[in-house]
Amino acid sequence: MNRREFITLLGGATAGPVVARAQQAEKVPTIGVLWHGGGAEEEAPYFNAVIEGFRGLGYVEGRNIRFEHRFPNDTPDRFRSLAAELVSLKVDVIVTWGGAAAPYAKDATTTIPIVFGLELDPVGNKLVASFARPGGNITGFTSFLPDLAQKRLQYLKEVVPGMSHVGLLVSQADRHLSLFVSEITEGAHRLGLTFQTFDVRSLSELDQTFDAMDRSGVQGVIPQGGLLFQGKAIIAKLALTHHLPMCVWSRESLEVGALMSYGPDYVAIAHRVGTYVDKILKGAKPADLPVEQPTKVQLLLNGKTAKGLGIDFPPHLLATADELIE
Repeated sequence: MNRREFITLLGGATAGPVVARAQQAEKVPTIGVLWHGGGAEEEAPYFNAVIEGFRGLGYVEGRNIRFEHRFPNDTPDRFRSLAAELVSLKVDVIVTWGGAAAPYAKDATTTIPIVFGLELDPVGNKLVASFARPGGNITGFTSFLPDLAQKRLQYLKEVVPGMSHVGLLVSQADRHLSLFVSEITEGAHRLGLTFQTFDVRSLSELDQTFDAMDRSGVQGVIPQGGLLFQGKAIIAKLALTHHLPMCVWSRESLEVGALMSYGPDYVAIAHRVGTYVDKILKGAKPADLPVEQPTKVQLLLNGKTAKGLGIDFPPHLLATADELIE
């Protein structure tokens, strides 16, 4: 064997282990997810939609991606500490879900890319510079479109033609409250309605809040805020007990007993979150990824709740609804 053959043989003998070690050392990206509620069950079906969205892009947990899920249970201190915890883990991307989580992630890091879901007012809340050019390390998906809250008012009035006084069920801790009230104020003026806000600081106050609405002569309810999404089943039951038609913003709130829902398909938005994470993992910068807005809004009607309230949906509403759920 000559010298050249010996070197070639030696190189071939060592290449296998070197390549194997390189493959073993290949980094599996870790995605930190800062949710809104208190656990995966509470966040379903959004939790499942996020995971399924990644799976559709070829990501399998434990094989070529890892997730670190954190659940703050709508508690400011928990949002803050869990966002800091994800940063300390040096995750590759942080995903936030729900209207409250994104600012805490943004405060925790200026370097780790952040993809938010369901942020209502990313420009007004100074998360991004603009929808087209977010700038910085954050971008994502907004669930806000102009006049959504106004349309919910309109649909309530169409279902209850004599309606004049509406109750807004809110949480003062919701940082989007002023945006919601501004929309409602404009819509109420246009429709000739008056409204009254009822603040809920904890779900334990809901019984007395609905009693207060009764005393105030409220004829319909519109809830707003993450805390009230957590209590959606209780709220739907109370609205039915107090004979109050209610228009909500998501299918998930409708399915537990609300009368109507008007808003984007939040499960579809959750399913798309992974597309931006995938682009970032492949080299894209959040600053260059435009904030994505909903492309479709759904009007959903709950036939069972309508019967319980003694309400007949107007024919034109039945004709325009995306779905009647019995």
